[in-house]
Amino acid sequence: MNLSPPPSEESKNLERYVIPNLRNACRIMKLLAQFDDGLKASEIARRLKIPVTTTLRIMATLQLEGYVRKMDGRFELGPVLIHLGNASLSGTEIRSLALPVLHELTVSTDETSHLAVPCDDHSLIVAVQDSPHPLRAASRPGALTELHCSSTGKTFLAFLHQNRLEELYGQGRPTRRTAHTLDTLADIKREAAATRKRGFSLDDEEFNLGVRCCAAPVYASDGTVVAAIGITAATVRFSKDRIAEMGAHVCAAAAELSRLLGYHRNS
Repeated sequence: MNLSPPPSEESKNLERYVIPNLRNACRIMKLLAQFDDGLKASEIARRLKIPVTTTLRIMATLQLEGYVRKMDGRFELGPVLIHLGNASLSGTEIRSLALPVLHELTVSTDETSHLAVPCDDHSLIVAVQDSPHPLRAASRPGALTELHCSSTGKTFLAFLHQNRLEELYGQGRPTRRTAHTLDTLADIKREAAATRKRGFSLDDEEFNLGVRCCAAPVYASDGTVVAAIGITAATVRFSKDRIAEMGAHVCAAAAELSRLLGYHRNS
């Protein structure tokens, strides 16, 4: 069952102007962002169902322009994207507003805080405030994380994509990153409901063993969830008996950023 809204007239009109292999190039770069070790051309072709010869031509073009590079027969994202990503992030209003909020969150908790925005059914980390501890486990800016097993991703599932859970997880199981990862539709639905009830999400060693995270939603002035603020810490410091405390901190930080974006709960 597909619970997503039908395509708008604008998107239908845009489809008429799509250049298929340019779209495939975009899909390839999004795919490579999920694999730190890169992928062979044959793997890219198989995963995206693109002919191998077409894939090789696209990869040659992307490599020539610096969007990908080839290392030991595997393709990975290229250095040009670092420049483009930094330029994009520096112009993001929400990131600029969030930086002092993240700083205060890290000061108050002594742990690493981060800001993420929804991106193509993933969570995109756009800013990180590191804790003073030498052991840090947070993803870096530009990292894409899966929704079902990251704290910011779970926030988006609960508060932004709550009507799309069947669409996202109704067919096949998502990646099981650790023994604690929730990978069934029923479990993901229950977790989303629990997240909405307490007001913040919890990644309880589901993305990385020995790491616990929590996150809360950030609202735009129209009440739309546009981001999530989270805390990441080693379980030796972020113990189970601190979940409520840490949750309160991220909720307060998310509420402050929402206020800066013009959101008023009673409006």
